[in-house]
Amino acid sequence: MLFGKYCNKAPGGAVEIVGLSNSQPSRVDGNITAPPARSILRFRVTIEPVPLFVLLLLAASAAWSQTGDQVLLVVNRQSEDSLRVGDYYRPRRSIPIKNVCYLDTATDEEISWETYVGQVERPIAACLAEGGMHDRILYIVTTLGVPLKVNGGGSGITRESASVDSELALLYGKMTGLKFARAGPVANPFFGQRDAPFQHPRFPIYLVTRLAAWDLADVKAMIDRSLAARNRGKFVIDAQGGNSEGDKWLRAAAALLPKARVTLDDTESVIYNRRDVIGYAAWGGNDPARKRRWLGFQWLPGAIATEFVSTDARTLKRPPENWTFGASWDDPAHMFETSAQGLSADYIHEGATGVSGNAYEPFLGGCARPDYLLPAYYSGRTLAESYYMALHFLSWQGVLLGDPLCSLGKP
Repeated sequence: MLFGKYCNKAPGGAVEIVGLSNSQPSRVDGNITAPPARSILRFRVTIEPVPLFVLLLLAASAAWSQTGDQVLLVVNRQSEDSLRVGDYYRPRRSIPIKNVCYLDTATDEEISWETYVGQVERPIAACLAEGGMHDRILYIVTTLGVPLKVNGGGSGITRESASVDSELALLYGKMTGLKFARAGPVANPFFGQRDAPFQHPRFPIYLVTRLAAWDLADVKAMIDRSLAARNRGKFVIDAQGGNSEGDKWLRAAAALLPKARVTLDDTESVIYNRRDVIGYAAWGGNDPARKRRWLGFQWLPGAIATEFVSTDARTLKRPPENWTFGASWDDPAHMFETSAQGLSADYIHEGATGVSGNAYEPFLGGCARPDYLLPAYYSGRTLAESYYMALHFLSWQGVLLGDPLCSLGKP
């Protein structure tokens, strides 16, 4: 189990994360979960199953009041794409002009910590402070052309590299005086909070998503689809038919959704060519049976996806048309931008509205949990709430492509 060995039981069906194991976990494709990090942080996460009808009632009251007034839109003046994405998105979500934060930073996808702190984090903190928005803002939205990831030292679960967006999630806490070490992940206080509305100061983080894809056309289409989202269609869940932790999460996700809305394949085969897809979870290119880059799905507006893949958000650059991912990290015939693994932006290009990925190796425990993500999204939670409820770690590798306010509405 993901917990157990690394956590203590607490009263009321909760677990308390208290420390870091000395063991070194393997990669996502090694099928071993990563232990929680940073023993100085303690918090409780409720993990007991909650009846689906309770989720629906609680989530409905939590989601509907969230608006563009609670979004900080981050635009890079040095990127024409970033400016255009901001101009396209802002009026469509009625985001006040005062909620637009302009950066003057590099357009490189990978930056140093010095650049991140000086040209990304501090300017965004200044925007929040000067506008008196620190508590009111719940969501930060970065755009295509804002740096994607921060390259640091170290290795394994204690490495200092992280996605820009996952690091920005800590900014609320930093502005209230909390301190975080750079090495390793930080426990996400919103992880698994099925029955709690996301609000400040109870959850001292921001929910950060990115309006980005291969190009401006794909981002505009993604935004348009988010505005047309409706609660219909099938949740397609593709397990491998084994006893891995990931397969257990996939089966649990299927069990927490209405049976009539689920297509579950729990065999070694791969699901292709499905219609009316509103949610998808699988192993991606880490499934040895997955031979096709494109699933051939017909995605409904508002559809989201997640997969257990280590570096699928390593880049937003468009690969060659004839490129396809390989079965190994070290497969030279299929390498693109330092890895042979699949790419999150492929799902947006094919028609999905949101997808999670990882900038660097997250380990399986750092990937989005489908058993939290899909039921939350089905119940009416926003895209951002649903994904962050499913992420165990912050200051880590997660990248969420999508409009944070996208919601399917009530079932």
